[in-house]
Amino acid sequence: MTITKSLAEDMYRKMYAIRAFEEKVEALFAAGELPGFVHLYLGQEACATGVCANLTPQDYITSTHRGHGHCIAKGGALDRMMAELYAKKTGYNKGKGGSMHLASTDIGILGANGINAGGMPLAVGAALSAKLQKNGRVAVSFLGDGASNQGTFHESLNLAAALCVPVVFVCENNQFAVGTRITESTKIKDIAMRAAGYGMPGAVADGMNVVKVYEAAGELIEAARKGKGPALLELKTWRFRGHFQGEPATYRKKEEEDEWLKKDPLDISAAALSDLKLLNAARIAEIRKEVEAELARAVEFGRTSPSPEPADALLDVFA
Repeated sequence: MTITKSLAEDMYRKMYAIRAFEEKVEALFAAGELPGFVHLYLGQEACATGVCANLTPQDYITSTHRGHGHCIAKGGALDRMMAELYAKKTGYNKGKGGSMHLASTDIGILGANGINAGGMPLAVGAALSAKLQKNGRVAVSFLGDGASNQGTFHESLNLAAALCVPVVFVCENNQFAVGTRITESTKIKDIAMRAAGYGMPGAVADGMNVVKVYEAAGELIEAARKGKGPALLELKTWRFRGHFQGEPATYRKKEEEDEWLKKDPLDISAAALSDLKLLNAARIAEIRKEVEAELARAVEFGRTSPSPEPADALLDVFA
């Protein structure tokens, strides 16, 4: 999979946008400005970015409760995302969905999902629609390691394989399902091994390196687009914060945490792209400055946007 200079810059821009957005959300939530709960994507920036770099705006993704990064990587606008987190009328879901239900069908985001593995069957359905319409689209379903032990996981993989639909299941294995270590709930070494049971390819990649993610995801997505059916990709990664913001995460060993924090995906990915002569320190500084200015505007947009009216509760209700 060839990475051009413009693609390299776009991937770094999105990774840094995710990092900056999540750090700002962390601060705003701590200050009491944002309602509800937030599950931060810090540490997993290379996963969403590398996968979505292979997708078109018409392709589909389904997300998880930790969905801000997926939304940004797929092309979500920071201002509308921030407005949604502020529960404002100008947000992607008009202030009704919040952090765990970000969606934009205009760019193929079928929604973050507070139900563990809840997005998987939706992605299978979207992929089936693409197959029946022969429109060349692909669906990607992001899930966590905890979701791989849900019945919905197995049902979705089985149905996708039986129907041979163009969907790639991307398991972001950040080692913990809330506070349960994956090795305590799963016997196999790699979750990707489960793909063999459904007659589909399974692959594992370093989720802290955007180049590795882009290449691994690219092969599976391209195969799905050519009608070769579904696949399962496991990305080994680590969330830099607790399960949700405010959780102490005492179930993780400090020594282990320190080692993973040294594997910052922004640093690793910047070095990998620089080695390919596609990115340099000066351009990185420019991109960061541009993102920070965009984020500042997004926060102001969220703060000053109007709140929904009481009558708005009856809008967009279909059932």
